[in-house]
Amino acid sequence: MALKPVTFTLNGEDKAAFTEDGQNLLDLLRRGVGDLSPKYGCGQGTCGACTVLIDGEPQLSCLVLGEAAQGRRIETAAGLGGAALHPLQDAFMERFAAQCGYCTPGMLMAAKALLDRNPRPGREEVIEAIAGNLCRCTGYEPIIAAILDVAEGRKRA
Repeated sequence: MALKPVTFTLNGEDKAAFTEDGQNLLDLLRRGVGDLSPKYGCGQGTCGACTVLIDGEPQLSCLVLGEAAQGRRIETAAGLGGAALHPLQDAFMERFAAQCGYCTPGMLMAAKALLDRNPRPGREEVIEAIAGNLCRCTGYEPIIAAILDVAEGRKRA
């Protein structure tokens, strides 16, 4: 298998790695550059655990080839916040929106994409934005409430 070099920006930092033919972005992020925040869930694009933002758009990294990262801006849950928690992370904690936590990185990235696009979405827009992310623990209500807290200004983004 031939290795191909790829360069991209991950959470604001320039990265260079090698990808194999057919390697997906999830594997490149986790094994190639050590960002373990996107989770492997189903490997088929149905659970949302691997959601990342590529040039600001939510994408399922298990379905994107690693070579497609070339020259792109990729954001993962590991890049949220910084010295302080991102308002979404803070709201998820306050609302107990993360129980087992497996879906949380994907949920956070889907929510961030929504709020970046529309800082004041309604409940139905929030539900639609996270519809591709499965959660078996929370019943979704705490997640929706946390996102609405940020959207309604109870947490500052």
